Amino acid sequence: MIIKRPLGEKGQIVIPKDIRRMLGLQSGENVVFEVRSDDVRIKKEEDVKEFLKKFFSIARSERNLTLKDLKKIEEESYDLP
Repeated sequence: MIIKRPLGEKGQIVIPKDIRRMLGLQSGENVVFEVRSDDVRIKKEEDVKEFLKKFFSIARSERNLTLKDLKKIEEESYDLP
């Protein structure tokens, strides 16, 4: 999905309603901006408790996780359906 929005005078952009609905974003919630080269990802901030629960359930099932494995798990946790 590609949606264009103009950049306002103060550098603000309105996140389209369809995208907010897809991400389950509510007014007042935090979003995370991830910059990679010349790309920016906007992600819903993950609940720390849920992240840790998911992380430790994976860590228990796979004892020999490498840093590369952990980075892959983290990236996959933000993929959109």
